[in-house]
Amino acid sequence: MKIALIQPAMGRDGERFVASWKMEPLGLATLAALTPPQHEVVFHDDRVERVPYDEPVDLVALTAESYTARRAYQIAARYRARGVRVVMGGYHATFLPDEVSEHVDAVLVGEAEETWETIVADAARGALGPRYHAPGRPSLRGRAPDRRIFAGKRYLPLTLVESGRGCRYACDFCSISAFYRKTFEPRPARDVAAEIEATGRKWIFLVDDNVSMDVERTKELCRELIPLGIRWFSQATIATGHDPELLSLMEKSGCAGILVGFESIDEHNLKAMNKTFNKGAGHYHDAIAGLGDHGIKIYATFVFGYDSDPPDVFERTLDFALEQRFFVAAFNHLQPFPGTPLYERFRVEGRLLYDRWWLEPGYRFGQLAYRPKGLAPEELYERLMEIRREFYSARNILARAGHARANLLGPGAPWLHFAVNGLLRKELRDKWSTPLGDLGEPMPDALARPRGRAGSGAVSAEELGPSSASAGAPP
Repeated sequence: MKIALIQPAMGRDGERFVASWKMEPLGLATLAALTPPQHEVVFHDDRVERVPYDEPVDLVALTAESYTARRAYQIAARYRARGVRVVMGGYHATFLPDEVSEHVDAVLVGEAEETWETIVADAARGALGPRYHAPGRPSLRGRAPDRRIFAGKRYLPLTLVESGRGCRYACDFCSISAFYRKTFEPRPARDVAAEIEATGRKWIFLVDDNVSMDVERTKELCRELIPLGIRWFSQATIATGHDPELLSLMEKSGCAGILVGFESIDEHNLKAMNKTFNKGAGHYHDAIAGLGDHGIKIYATFVFGYDSDPPDVFERTLDFALEQRFFVAAFNHLQPFPGTPLYERFRVEGRLLYDRWWLEPGYRFGQLAYRPKGLAPEELYERLMEIRREFYSARNILARAGHARANLLGPGAPWLHFAVNGLLRKELRDKWSTPLGDLGEPMPDALARPRGRAGSGAVSAEELGPSSASAGAPP
């Protein structure tokens, strides 16, 4: 068989592509590695190129999260109209398999490692089933993606590598925690180092949702990375900054920066989001200083729109981010993703603006999908845009460069600081209000049908009015 693996874009508006979203889709490279060698694999990335729908293929595999679901359904419809079978997996397929099954021939629920070969075999003999369930968490030992599928694609110069999968925490807004059911599966540190060495690349993004989930294992990983002479980035909790041995090993192994989900400087908010392992602004300073002293940049993320947000939360958070001179920062509003406790709570409370915001024809990236308390959706959006513009003003980009130990020292660091901040400053104009789906593609019939709203408190985009299209969302 000839199998096409396709990464859908969030949305397409002519030929406009958002640069910071152009990263290697590691999941599909993993799928390519799992495909038995007697089958031919081709790969198309809708984010950087046009999908060649006329190419002869026997099976199409799509991965989707909620932001890309509408576009994935459009792509699936084009192939199915030609009689090509389509299978879909990923977060959205796992959380909403009944919805996804309206648009594809087969749905993969869960992770692919122990299921994909069965799907391929069934498709090859003309017996593709409607739904496949992963039997449990797979071992990642001895696994590696097939990076050959990335050849010729225009991605950011950052190689993605997985050193562990999942998260044991239970933040109420987090799809990752829901998908992996609060579990974490590590890869052997030697396997990770060998994969990185085989790529020959020197700038690495460890895509773990929390690279410090198991601190002793992280230290082992750092020891394996030291001889490679790389520069790496990842995501971790702020607690990383309290462990001197770990910080020393991270610096020696080439850690250039980590994304830290501060989420809030308010302890009441942290309790509401079930993130009490963060302790609020008063407990952050020493850890931030520890990271900076070891030359580790911080990409700080914050979430707004909780019921307990104090009125001055915007100004205080911006002041905190500027005081700490973070490398970059994201100021996001809550987004109720299906499958999360947050989505279910808003559904029960009747606060969802749509039954399924990811299918709304008028929905845009950056639009609120729920009713916050205390202020209107468009007001929350405007307040967030104000602090984004201030944080990424030319004056503050330069001021944050003053944290020279973290932001300017190291190979290529000055260029990186101004290039990344300049890109994110530009995307304040380019990224927001991106449509979900392709405005030039006809909608599949299942999307065109009116959707019920019984008991959800949902309203249509038309009812909300034009101002609703300007509400914020995570980057």
